[in-house]
Order: sequence, then C-alpha cells, then structure tokens
Amino acid sequence: MRTSCKKQINRNLLKNKTLLIKVGGNALTTPEVTDHIAEQIAVLTDLGAAVVIVHGGGIEINTLLNLHEIDSEFVDGHRKTDAASLAVIEMALSGKVNKQLVECFQKQEVNAVGLSGKDGRMVTAKRRFHKTTVNGALNESDLGFVGDVSVIDPTLIRLLLSNHYTPVISPISAGSNGGALNVNADMFAGHLAASLQADHFIALTNIDGLLRDPEKPETLIRELTRDEAEQLTGQTLRGGMIPKIEACLTALQHPGCTAHIVNGTKDQQLLRIFTSGESTGTTIAQSR
Repeated sequence: MRTSCKKQINRNLLKNKTLLIKVGGNALTTPEVTDHIAEQIAVLTDLGAAVVIVHGGGIEINTLLNLHEIDSEFVDGHRKTDAASLAVIEMALSGKVNKQLVECFQKQEVNAVGLSGKDGRMVTAKRRFHKTTVNGALNESDLGFVGDVSVIDPTLIRLLLSNHYTPVISPISAGSNGGALNVNADMFAGHLAASLQADHFIALTNIDGLLRDPEKPETLIRELTRDEAEQLTGQTLRGGMIPKIEACLTALQHPGCTAHIVNGTKDQQLLRIFTSGESTGTTIAQSR
C-alpha cells in the first residue's frame, strides 16, 4: 500500500508541511484499524510532512474505570474527575493508549515519541468550572481535575519535529498550580495546532464527517467555511461533534490552516485528503 499511495500524492503538496492529526478513541476500534491509520501516517511522513499526533482514549478509560470499580458522574455531558479517577485516566491515556500507538507507529518505521502535555510543560491548563443558568441564576459546577488549555509552549514539539521525530501526545496536562489535569483531547489538539501554526488539522473519528442530521449519512456536509462552521455551532450540532468543530475553529485561528473531519475507520480516508480529485469527510476552509 505504501508505495502505491505515495505515487497518488504530489510530494510537493506535503513537503515541509505541518499536520496535526487528532486520533479519537472511537477511531481506534480494532488493532487492524489502528495499524491502517499508522500505515497512512507513515506515507505522510515519507512524503516529507511533519506530523504531530494527539490521541484520546475514551473506550480504554471506561474499561479501566470499570475495572477499578470507579463510578463516573456527568454534569451536562462533562465527566467529573476526582483524584482516583484522574489516576486511572492518566494510566489509560499516557500509560496504555499512548504506548500502544507508539509501538504501532514504530512497526511502520515512523520514529514516534510518546509524550503527554505535562512533558516539558508543553501544555498548562487551568481548572474548569462548568457554568449553567437556572431560573436566571448562574451556577458553577466543580468538575474536579478537568482543565482548559491556558498556555502552550511548543518548544519541545518543534525540537522533535526538526529532528524528524513524530510526537504522539496524550492530553493529560500540567495544572497551573502543580499536579495534572485532564483536558478534552479535541480542544487540546486544536490549541496545539494553532500554536504550531499547522497547515492541516485533521480529526479522525468513527463517522463520515459533519452531518446536518446525525441519523442521516446522506446529510454529510463536504465543505464549509470557518464562518459557516461558527454559525452551525450551537444550532444543529450535538454531542461529541461540538468539541470537534470547536477544535477545528481553534486550529483555524492560524490563517494558513485547513481543517478536516474524516472517518478513520474506513480505508485510506486520511490519505484521500491529499489525493487529487478525491473527496472525503468534511473540510473547513478559511474562505471559499
């Protein structure tokens, strides 16, 4: 696959380009799918792209929380994270999923390095308090050890990329007052893409892209602008697609970036973004 795919992509399209690829936990459904994603990333690096991987791991998190008999409490869809939960979440993301991905990429001769946002104080986060309005009154819910990105220092990532390494990063971040905070992987990735001035931000998930109606695959939106995506936020978007669009919009703060949402579980969807004449997933551009 590797040789044939490289022939279909213009090498100049990717040479010296920075790609930030967010691999969602839902896209890592089987070892075969993970291997296929790694094969495609190997092609991109062979063609001269500097690739940064950010990953989630919701499935593994839930498995380990259940194994440790830790119940999850949610506030409007946000998982509350106490100290015991954080220890398991960090174990799942940084200790297990991260190292499995690094091993998978290295089998494809991608020189991967496993990291978390804490390493080199790459990402510093602040505690998040979920705000809701009830009967006109503002309520704040303490979500525990959950954070929002506050400061990014891309020095370590740039050092690795300049030496032809591929960083593979879990979203566990350094708290501003010490310790660790769990940051939403989509938003972590979007902020990191903007800081690195990535040319492409790619969200790999298990659906075909942005759908006007989540129940109808035929409502896939192939292309839209940043302004059009902003208008959709809070209107037709639901559930897990909301942070993905917000992450895309964050990455697009760099005017040279184009964002994509594609189905990582399907054959060669990642490479088709860069194949002439192909169309896959949803592309969000700065303008038409």
